[in-house]
Amino acid sequence: MERRRRRPLLPGLAWSSFCLLLLLRLLCRGAAAPHNSGAVAAAPLLCNVSLDSAPEDRWKPVLRHFDPEFLRAAFFQLIDEVVPKWVHAIIRPLAEEIESFAPQPFAGEIRGLCQALGLNVGDGLLLNLAYESTAFCTSIIAQDNNGNIYHGRNMDYAFGDILRKTTIDVEFIKNGQVKFRGTTFLGYVGLWTGQSPHRFTVSGDERDSGEWWENAIAAFINRNTPVSWLVRTVLSDAEDFEAAALMLSKTPIIADVYYIIGGTRPREGAVITRRRSGPVDIWPLDPLTGGWYRVETNYDHWTTPPPFDDRRTHAMKAMNATGQKNINLESLYKVLSVQPVLNKLTIYTTVMSAAAPSKYTTWIRNLE
Repeated sequence: MERRRRRPLLPGLAWSSFCLLLLLRLLCRGAAAPHNSGAVAAAPLLCNVSLDSAPEDRWKPVLRHFDPEFLRAAFFQLIDEVVPKWVHAIIRPLAEEIESFAPQPFAGEIRGLCQALGLNVGDGLLLNLAYESTAFCTSIIAQDNNGNIYHGRNMDYAFGDILRKTTIDVEFIKNGQVKFRGTTFLGYVGLWTGQSPHRFTVSGDERDSGEWWENAIAAFINRNTPVSWLVRTVLSDAEDFEAAALMLSKTPIIADVYYIIGGTRPREGAVITRRRSGPVDIWPLDPLTGGWYRVETNYDHWTTPPPFDDRRTHAMKAMNATGQKNINLESLYKVLSVQPVLNKLTIYTTVMSAAAPSKYTTWIRNLE
């Protein structure tokens, strides 16, 4: 996939503004599986994170499953590749004031992870926020003939050699019960993929529009929420599909995004196209007029995707060939395994249905 060009910093800025803008510029960068069309697939580690523990302590049990030296080396490699060295010395002191930029529990969780691994907390915040605008993804929501709702997604990222080794499924536990479940990369406290049992499922896809400095204003002046942190907050707090859709539509966020949400009842499904301040478009399931599924990649559904990245057309052809009567989690996985919907940047595939939460399944993918 083509890399998108970023505009250089504008001349004539005061030094203090220059330092802040450098920071903000970087934050906005960038068992046997079913039949998988030539891709190696493996299940990720399933971990528990207790929401009853202090934020600083929540991820320590998960860290015990990983080699700390590998995690530190991976962390430094990502920082080295994402943050230019001459800029790093300027932005680290700003990011170290983590409580000024990040609310709880996110600030505490990042601080706890960094302390456990002996890493700089400013670097930890930078790396978390750098993920916010670099996800090339495919999400599909569908309804079968009986009104069952299915939701699937491919998560595409660079740095696959690292991220495939740190992909985990997490059950977030509250009062001894699974409050919600999600798939993430160890060290990244937000969620792009998740499920609230018997309530709703949600995924997020990057939407690249607007100027990068608008992210800066949203994040550090307006105190807007990172897009993946909102997903996790909604999974934690929303009581039903309608409440979740409202939160995902109206909460101010730091970057444009597509939120894809599915419920437990017929027609509970939609693609929410977001700008930072609110919704641009809401594209619901409409089985009565043939809209029994919706496919979202990284382009507005009312526009034509570029020829070099037309995953949408291939996904739609596969959905149409499958048919509404045959759609289920297994056939949806096969749709997400059709190339180029599945591609060399795909890190994992998740299929889920909030009405059947035990069937939440993730596979780490590696297209050979």
